[in-house]
Amino acid sequence: MKQLIRLSGIGVLVVLLVLVRLFEHQLFYDPLIDFYRYGGHLAMDIPQIIFPKLLLNISLRYWLNTIISLLILFVAFRDKNIVKFAALLFALLFGISLAAFSVLYFNLNAQNVMGLFYVRRFLIHPLFILILLPAFYYYRLKKKANP
Repeated sequence: MKQLIRLSGIGVLVVLLVLVRLFEHQLFYDPLIDFYRYGGHLAMDIPQIIFPKLLLNISLRYWLNTIISLLILFVAFRDKNIVKFAALLFALLFGISLAAFSVLYFNLNAQNVMGLFYVRRFLIHPLFILILLPAFYYYRLKKKANP
């Protein structure tokens, strides 16, 4: 029964991540979504962007996804140390990615337009949970096998 409740909790949190993605246009300012979706990057037709507003919205989306991801880790493992370590990793990667995004944006040209796309994608999508969840699961298995 505990396992079913835990899996249901993870399922609800995953649905929240999907809802963030589903309502991205209504929740966040990001003109680069359409820039990449409809091929504007191929012609380098850069849309009019308010950079501070874009940075704020990308940051809000990142941290919203991060909070949900940390809750997934907590529900899955019930270990505050894992959540603290993951939060530290999320914060470190946020700083590095946001700096890279800013540098790529201010030096946007045909060579780095896809680099901007991938750094932005890392910031707006909860990709890191796909790495951390199996990594912590494997860590737990190894810890139980070698006490």
